[in-house]
Amino acid sequence: MPQTPPYAAMFDSSGYNRNLYQSEEDNCGGLYYHDNNLLSGSLEALIQHLVPSVDYYPDNRIRKIAPKILQLLTEWTETFPYDFRDERMMRNLKELAQRIASGDEMYRKNVQQLLQNLIRKLTTVSQYEEVLAKINATSTDRLTVLKTKPQSIQRDIITVCNDPYVLAQQLTHIELERLNYIGPEEFVQAFVQKDPLDNDKSCYRDQKKTRNLEAYVEWFNRLSYLVATEICMPVKKKQRARVIEYFIDVARECFNIGNFNSLMAIISGMNMSPVSRLKKTWAKVKTAKFDILEHQMDPSSNFYNYRTALRGAAQRSLTAHSNREKIVIPFFSLLIKDIYFLNEGCASRLPNGHVNFEKFWELAKQVSEFMTWKQVECPFERDRKILQYLLTVPVFSDDALYLASYESESPENHIEKDRWKTLRSALLGRV
Repeated sequence: MPQTPPYAAMFDSSGYNRNLYQSEEDNCGGLYYHDNNLLSGSLEALIQHLVPSVDYYPDNRIRKIAPKILQLLTEWTETFPYDFRDERMMRNLKELAQRIASGDEMYRKNVQQLLQNLIRKLTTVSQYEEVLAKINATSTDRLTVLKTKPQSIQRDIITVCNDPYVLAQQLTHIELERLNYIGPEEFVQAFVQKDPLDNDKSCYRDQKKTRNLEAYVEWFNRLSYLVATEICMPVKKKQRARVIEYFIDVARECFNIGNFNSLMAIISGMNMSPVSRLKKTWAKVKTAKFDILEHQMDPSSNFYNYRTALRGAAQRSLTAHSNREKIVIPFFSLLIKDIYFLNEGCASRLPNGHVNFEKFWELAKQVSEFMTWKQVECPFERDRKILQYLLTVPVFSDDALYLASYESESPENHIEKDRWKTLRSALLGRV
């Protein structure tokens, strides 16, 4: 099979190759090539090209079939280990592995190593998901804790970590750890509910028992609410202004590190209505640095400024000499959106019925780039106390945020006053 083509050569400035239909001289058994890169072809021709026969072996290299199968299984289990959380898949893998191992002592050792590595990966992800479940099970609304155990909630983010640069580093630890557990197959499951080559068939008979992608999105939401909670909680506006400036510095360091997901979560938290309405508080804040960050993450022109910064970070990562320079943590919700629209906006089959390999090359490019970014080892020293606080401290709900905001700065109109009274009655039992 031809290798994945260089994308700069394969796509024009709009992102797609216009020469979808090639001349007969590029037609090789129903598969169409351009500059030796596979563009399209029927599914039947692709299968025929891949399946060996008495007179034909793919790539014209006559080899025993066992090493090829072992290579395929190795790449499969390393790239898509979560496929084998399905009991049927694991059972079939072991049966096939046993057949390969029975033929040669060297194959037996390789198969044993393959299965050990796979089981180790699946055990690790199961343990990680158990930790996530425990964290979620102990999550409590901040207001509930304030009402029941006021002495236990005296700490705030600045007392736990007074250095915004250290906090940005600890946020990066959490981001990279959670990214590391997202498998590429989770992207496929998230968007492809139907077989992309046959819309009448379901893509999966059973959904895999993995939800690390959703857990990562939930982390973004938690961080946004944590930022808003920390800002709304102090009674004095001078302290609230200090917290806002603190998070501005944290966000700026996240940008410098290349942690765009935490950066956007912090900006989102500071732009939540209960925070943005605190006009007297914001009047005491030096907002110049925050304005610059908002400009960088401005959603206009399809996040043009952010995408430019992301390309810069990705380029830095390619030439990096240290793990710190390799860090690229994309704004995850936008990455998901890009992959979704690429999948939905481009046909999986061309008008002539051929498989649109250009679409799948581009999908593979985006997911592969993400897979490279998520494998970077975090270079910063872990601080368990700070990490524990970020992951487990209770945060305000929407209603509690509004109540705290109204308690800090009085309602400005009748609608806000009515809501304040309702919230005081419902949450505090006061009129």
